[in-house]
Amino acid sequence: MSDLPLTDVAPPAFLLEAALYCPDLDAAEAFYGGVMGLEKISRVDSRHVFYRVGTGVLLIFNPEETERPARNPALPVPSHGARGPGHVCLAMQGEALERWRKRLQEAGVAIEADFTWPNGARSIYVRDPAGNSVELAEPKLWA
Repeated sequence: MSDLPLTDVAPPAFLLEAALYCPDLDAAEAFYGGVMGLEKISRVDSRHVFYRVGTGVLLIFNPEETERPARNPALPVPSHGARGPGHVCLAMQGEALERWRKRLQEAGVAIEADFTWPNGARSIYVRDPAGNSVELAEPKLWA
């Protein structure tokens, strides 16, 4: 791929959705819906469960299902999937991080790391049931 000049198009405005892969959607629901309190948009059997995160969507797919070709010709989404741990970062203000740390610990979720970046932003890292790295961080991390 070459670096084409952006003369007739603008770069994407924001990230609309991100995907993680988890073969046990019941465990994913318990974590993302129960512990994290995310609003569930939909679940389709053992294929996927989707959550609202601010203006975006977190897609949790069972890789065994999404690696198969699409079954509905009206929705010809290409097959996809990933193996091994992925990563997602969820933004929250600094004053909420300590309350979240306590909530996660009370839910039996191990804190993998909790530190402050050189720019002053704090991050807390945990693992979801599939081993994906879930970071809770202050938005100023990328300011």
